Parts: sequence; structure tokens; C-alpha cells
Amino acid sequence: MSAKQNIFEKFQDGTLSGKTTSEICKLLHIPYREKNRLIPILAELCDEGKLFVDDGGRYGTSEQLGLIKGKIFGNERGFAFLVPEDKEAYPSDFFIPRKSLRGALHGDTVLVARAYGNAGDEVGVVKILERGYTQIVGTFRRDKRAGYLFPDEKKYATEIYIPLSKCRQIKNGVKAVAKILSYPYGKAPDGEIVEVLGDEDDFFAEELSIIRSYNLREEFPPHVEKEATKQERKGITENDLASRRDFRDELIVTIDGEDTRDIDDAISLKRTANGFALGVHIADVSHYVEYRSPLDKEAFERGTSAYFPDCVLPMLPRALSNGICSLNEGEDRLTLSCLMQIDSKGAVKSSEIVEGVIRSRHKMTYTEITKILDGDQKTREKYADVCETVELFAELTKILQAKREKQGSVTLDVKEAKILLDENGDIRIPDYERPFSYQIIEAFMVLANETVAEYMHSIEAPFIYRIHEKPNEEKAATFRAFAQGLGLNARFQADDVKPYDYQRILKTAEGLPVYPTLNRVMLRSMQKARYSPDNVGHFGLASKCYCHFTSPIRRYPDLCIHRIIKEILRGGYEEATRKYGEFVERAAAQSSDRERRAADAERDVDDLYKTMYMSERIGEEYEAVISGVTSFGLFAELPNTIEGFIPIESLYGTYTYDAERFTLRGSGESYRLGETLLVKVSDVDFYRRRTEFRLLGKKE
Repeated sequence: MSAKQNIFEKFQDGTLSGKTTSEICKLLHIPYREKNRLIPILAELCDEGKLFVDDGGRYGTSEQLGLIKGKIFGNERGFAFLVPEDKEAYPSDFFIPRKSLRGALHGDTVLVARAYGNAGDEVGVVKILERGYTQIVGTFRRDKRAGYLFPDEKKYATEIYIPLSKCRQIKNGVKAVAKILSYPYGKAPDGEIVEVLGDEDDFFAEELSIIRSYNLREEFPPHVEKEATKQERKGITENDLASRRDFRDELIVTIDGEDTRDIDDAISLKRTANGFALGVHIADVSHYVEYRSPLDKEAFERGTSAYFPDCVLPMLPRALSNGICSLNEGEDRLTLSCLMQIDSKGAVKSSEIVEGVIRSRHKMTYTEITKILDGDQKTREKYADVCETVELFAELTKILQAKREKQGSVTLDVKEAKILLDENGDIRIPDYERPFSYQIIEAFMVLANETVAEYMHSIEAPFIYRIHEKPNEEKAATFRAFAQGLGLNARFQADDVKPYDYQRILKTAEGLPVYPTLNRVMLRSMQKARYSPDNVGHFGLASKCYCHFTSPIRRYPDLCIHRIIKEILRGGYEEATRKYGEFVERAAAQSSDRERRAADAERDVDDLYKTMYMSERIGEEYEAVISGVTSFGLFAELPNTIEGFIPIESLYGTYTYDAERFTLRGSGESYRLGETLLVKVSDVDFYRRRTEFRLLGKKE
């Protein structure tokens, strides 16, 4: 047995567990002056990941040292926090001082040990398991000796060193992407510039830098584009139609925004003797994107499409997303259709899912639907063949909404900015509105999602559910205290809150000035919806069973479950279980992660556009509603959803922060969520992508 094997066995049996070098020498009867024989062996075992050493110089296996796995969240001042992977065992984050990071950086996955002799929340990095960044976006600077990329992500608290030989042709001050090549201990990471995005003060270079910082790209690999073009050229053959239900003679329409090009869903509706026959026809993307093909692997990696004011980064190449998969007007398209028989009270009495083919009669917009329902004569003449059906859409939507409200569904009206670019490239952000026409599609898609999920759950097939767990006790209690502070009747049990409890509070506040703010605070108290192979229901919708079935062009879970459904429709239950039984767990986790990434990128880009928009309105005065209260100031929201910040030092007098009631209390004036203020735009901060307001007073 080698000396290394012998030493490792003594760690495994506990003889050397948690011992320092000098203690190991003593136990192994090695004279301390000969410790240099021991140190290389210990170092080799550490390099192999068999042993680790903590801040106190103690060696052991990960279990013996009580090491904790997690992800580093840095701070621009040099210290960091560890967010543990196992939140049940370690519900709180840990503090890592700069000296204990040992080369770990923001985003890295690491093993840490509690600080030697410290049972508190301080830890030190023992081993870096995986680097969080392989590329990073920032501003490039060069001097006579070398170049450096200074990351936009301030939590990544180091610059990237670029050898002069690799950056002589790169202009000083540009926004760029650096690939990280190595991590010399105690020095800045080495890298090279792989993409120049534009000048530092270029607005669109700044937008692109945000998109790149989330590792999002417009282009698809050439082999993926080639596969998409090949699939598009296949079109629809007679063989494809042989086993499909033919809906081409039915009145089927699509309803989307004016600029929508990737159309996932179409609808048909008829009145029946007992109620309604609703058809929700969804693009059969899985027909063209085969499981584990290059197209599928790329779609899995992207997880979702990302939408920005001036562009879309699609999940699938445009040959599919805008072409053969899109349910374009007047063109034959393959679908997976959910057909529902609904009674006069909105209950689904029977349903079936079929493979179909449709030919959309009209590509309609939300605006046109609104005009038809409002009696606009010109629009009604244009769509004379569908006006009666549109009125039927509205009738069924109201029935479904009433039924869902009775179930206790929590209908949050959280405002989202609509950022538009006109033909001159100027930014427009109109006041927020959500017409009834949006609610038609929402109601029909939610019903189809629920119906499909219930069927798949009933047969215990492998599946990806869209779940929304109930609020945790602490956040529910905080929201209850806030609602009670507004004078609302909020008496639910925080440890077992029901959707109906939240819905009742919202209904009580309807028509009050605090209603929008109540929506926001309620949303903050809720958990984030996510994907899961296990069904636990959807709290917000008060649904026992829910999935995402209706957008396979832009969401991977929808595409995945289409494959499973089709396999089962064709009699392959066992085959579906074999192929997808384990995969659904991986797909659910990946899709949840990619959804968060896209949402964060969209939010940051929207904030950039809002900041640019407000930079041209400095000095203008507005009414704004207090949308956030902190110990350092107020956030106030304009009717178009743009938020501005009012620093506490700009307020007259001294204030104390009441966290439970979201209030700043002063000796004279106090400010709380939901109050209306008069404000002036005083400045914009492009670094933080934030607008600053000056308070003029409260609205009388």
C-alpha cells in the first residue's frame, strides 16, 4: 500500500479527521522537521478532491469538515455571501470576508467551511467547484502595459487582464465581451476580447451588453439554422395529414399584438345545445423539432424566447418560429388541439386532445377585437364573418372569469410597461392599459392548460407541471399586517393561506387609491411560479392542476409535453414513460432557470429604455403613487409604470422607517405605500438605470 493510500484510509476511518499538519505528523510519528514529506501527499489528495483543508489548517473529507455547497454572490466592496444549495439544512446565507474567498468570484459554485472557532454565519471558501462566468461583459481600457476589461457586473469584484499582444487593435473605452482563459491565484483572471459591442456611450451597445451579460445571443449555430431550413422545406405532406383531424373548414382565428410574428395559438368557438364547444389549437412544433435533434438541444439550452423593445431572441430559428410552425392566416398548419365541451356555467364537461390541421381565417389583433366589441362599424364590416363569434368569445370569457373568481383565483393587476419604438427610433411609453380583448385569450389558454394538465395527471404520465406554491408563513404574515395597516379586513391564517383569502382582500380594496400598491405587495408575498415534474397545484389560479401547453414556439416545457401527449395519443404510454420519465425533471429545472434568466434580462433592458426616456423629461412634473418605501427613501410610480426614486436626504426633516407598515414616519409629515405625490424629474442615473424625483408635495 502506498503512503498516500495509507494516509487516506486513516482519514476515512476517522484517525486523522480534522487534524492539522503538525497533528498529523504526531499521529503518524513523522518528525515535524520532516513534514515536507507529508505536505505534497496532502496537497495531492486535496487536488483530487478526496480531502479538503479549512481556514484553521484542518484536513478532512467534506463530510468530516462539515463543508457546505453553494453559490457565491459578490459585493463590489470585495466581500461576498454564500447562498447554500441545500436551503432546508441551511435556510440563511453565509458571510465570506474578502480574505476568505481564496480566489472565488461572484457566480462561482464552491464548498465552504465555517470560520475556524466560529459557530456564526461566517465561512471561508475551501474549494471552487465550478466557475460562474466563462465570458463577461464590460468596458475595455488600455494603458502602455496591458488592457483590462472592467465588468459591468459590479458584484464581480475584479477586472480581467488582457495581454497587450491580444488587444492592440481594440479601441479604448468600448463595450466588449471577454472570454476568461485562466485564474492565476492572487491575480486578476486572464482573458481575451471575443466581441466588441460598440462605444461606451452608445445606447444600443449598452442594451447589447445587458443581453450578453445574461449569455443570450441572437444568432443560432449554422448547423441549427440548416436543420430549421430543412424542416421548413418539408412543409406539410399528405402523409402528415393522414391521421389528423381536419379543421380547415372551421372558423378559426388568431388574436395577437400588432407586431406578433410567431403565432402559437388559434381559437374556435361554437354555441351548442348545452353551452359551448371551444377549440384551442396550438402549433405542433414537435412535428418539426425532434427529440434530441440539434434543434431540440438548442431549444433546451435557450429554454424560452426573450422579448426586448427593439428585438426578439427566439427559442427556435425564424424558419420555424415565424415560418412553418407559426399559425399564419390562410395557410395550412399542423396543430395539437384541445377540444372542450363547456356548460353554461363554464365547467368543462368533456374534452379531448387531438392532432389536427387548421387554416386560420384571420390574423386578428387585440385592438381589432376591442373595436368589434365596441361597435366600430368599419372594423365590423372588415370582419363581418367573425363578429358574431367574437361576441361569443366575450360571452364565454365573462362566464369563465366568474367561475374562476368563485374558485378563489387571485387576479393580480400588476402593471407592466409597454415600451414602443416609432419609425424614427424614438421611445414611447404610453400609460398602462389592459383591454378586455387580452382577457379573452388569457381565459381560453388558462382553461386549455388546466384541462390538459388534469388529463395527464389522471393517467399518471410523466409530465411538466406549472406550479405555484402557497406563500410562506413569514411573507404571508407581513402582507397581512400591511393590509390591516391600510384598514382592510385581513384575518387569514398565515401558516395556511388560501387563494380565496387573497382574493377577498383584493375585492375589498377595488376602487381605492391603494389598490395598485396592494397588488404589488401581495405579489411580493407570493412564491415564484416554476416548472416541476410533480403536481402541487397553482395557488394564484386556485387550480389543482396546471401546465403550460399553449406556447411551444417560445417555451420549452410546452414543446416537451406536446411530445409526451402525442406519444400517449398514439398508444405509447410505456414508451413515453421510458423516454421522458427522467428527462422531465431535468427539463423542468432547466426551463425554470432559463425563464428567470430571460425575465431578468428583459427587466434590465426595460429599465435602460425607461432611463433613456426619462432623461429627455428632466424638469417635468407628474403625479406619482408611492410604490416602495425603504429606510433610504421612496419609490414612486407614474401612470406609464416608470418608477422614480426620492432619496430620504431630499425630504425635509428626519424620518424613521416602519418596515411592517411600509411607512416613513416624520415629526410632521409621513409617507406610506399607495399615497399620491406631486413630483419633478430631477435626474437620471444610467449606472443604476434609475430615475430620480424631487418631491413637490402630496396631492390634496
